[in-house]
Amino acid sequence: MKNASKVLYPGRWKGLVIFIVLIALLPIVVTTQYVFTLLILLGIYSIITIGLSLLIGYAGQISIGHAAFYGIGAYMSAVLTTKFNMSAWLAIILGMMTTFLIAYFVGVRVLKLKGHILALATIAINIIVYTILNGWTEMTGGALGLGGIPKLNFLGIDLGNQVNFYYFVWIIVTLVIIFSGNLIRSNVGRILRSIHDSETGIEALGIQVSKYKVLIFAISATYASLAGSLYAHYIQFISPSTFNVPFSILLLVMVMVGGVHSIWGAMIGTVAITFLNEGIRYISHNYLHVSGEVEIIVYGFVIVVMMIFMPNGIVSLFDRFQKRNKEHESDSGLDLKPVDVKGGA
Repeated sequence: MKNASKVLYPGRWKGLVIFIVLIALLPIVVTTQYVFTLLILLGIYSIITIGLSLLIGYAGQISIGHAAFYGIGAYMSAVLTTKFNMSAWLAIILGMMTTFLIAYFVGVRVLKLKGHILALATIAINIIVYTILNGWTEMTGGALGLGGIPKLNFLGIDLGNQVNFYYFVWIIVTLVIIFSGNLIRSNVGRILRSIHDSETGIEALGIQVSKYKVLIFAISATYASLAGSLYAHYIQFISPSTFNVPFSILLLVMVMVGGVHSIWGAMIGTVAITFLNEGIRYISHNYLHVSGEVEIIVYGFVIVVMMIFMPNGIVSLFDRFQKRNKEHESDSGLDLKPVDVKGGA
């Protein structure tokens, strides 16, 4: 187990094993296509929110524009496969590389800003990308969207099959978790946490802060691009409305609700908000007969409540539970230490 713990980053491999077992067993319980679709979307959204957790929780840089990078990945895959008959896998890789470069060069300029100015700048990026997707009708199909996107096939495995695609997406999520966990515990991760705590202090040590901020921004954007490509090949149809600012806000809410300082928190928030979102839509349309973006109002309320009562997110409840368990074991005499029996009676 020592070797496993090194690969899966110290102190967390047990949780990852439980997570893998849960994901593997879920298809035995789930039988409806609707729930399967939700579980697949949860996996896709989790890839983005893990990236946002790295950016916001560990590097302290906010983004309310990650739907833009999600859209770039989706449209790169869609356009290259439908218009140029390119291999889907090559299209996904090119989409990720393109997104990394765009985010890197944008980040060099944008990440000089701080606080609410940075937040506004990332919203502006989202608006620009959304406008291009809407206006470049020859390539993107404009507001009408782009269809005919091929399903994926991996080593002869038909990923058009919903169960196969479910496992494929969650394998990708698992790899993203492992990579992100090791990144956090690397020298880069330690520097990012230091930047979050005191950017001025790190600069005083002669470390080039901007380089690390831009790098993590580009990595988180690449995660979003990968998620966008997976979404496009699963749904087989995309339109600009999927990649607008409200979706960026939704992603931010997921991370904040789950716990911005934790990869697991980001995933917990993704699950909580996705099911809350579906519940709101069902109730508002079927019982309240309310149209429009009711979800946005609820998200605002949820954020206010969370910031007051659980500022560290849902994941903080698990941390408190673990802490109390350890204290209880210590108080109960379970925290045993060797007794020195020298000297006798």
